[in-house]
Amino acid sequence: MLLDRFALWLAQGFGLGRVPRAPGTAGSIAGLLWFGVLVLVPSASCFFSGLVLSLLVSVAITGRAEELLAQKDPNSVVLDEIVAIPVCFAGWMTMLWAHLGHWPAGAHVLRVDRWPEVVGILVAFRVFDILKPWPVRQVQRLRGGWGITLDDLLAAFYVNLCVLALYLARPAWLS
Repeated sequence: MLLDRFALWLAQGFGLGRVPRAPGTAGSIAGLLWFGVLVLVPSASCFFSGLVLSLLVSVAITGRAEELLAQKDPNSVVLDEIVAIPVCFAGWMTMLWAHLGHWPAGAHVLRVDRWPEVVGILVAFRVFDILKPWPVRQVQRLRGGWGITLDDLLAAFYVNLCVLALYLARPAWLS
């Protein structure tokens, strides 16, 4: 059925999940593009609405892909990584908002001098997604798209804790 093929294509990150090596990393890099789209409009409500909506879509689509592929959390399904990456940046964006006095526009967030922070957040996500500290691994036991998506959401939560710890240790890095 065409709708199932479309759902599988989305779940596999527009085909990125089918790369032979590190499909989760490929999906995470695609997540940077989704983050870039979400920060185009300088609005916290648009950003957070986009996060919530994409997470709900991920639950539905990845759950369907799991059924179609007849596998528990298939490696080729990377939509969960794509939608989790902007969540990794939620704390950083909120701290920038507090620092600047307004929600940061995409041009401010995606400046070249910000790329070390962006890459650091991406790498931290990959580490937590691969290591799956408690309760990230345990939440994978949830059925369908919930387990697939929530483990990445929890990994993103750990990333936000790291960002907060770095900010508390050295708040000047936001300037």
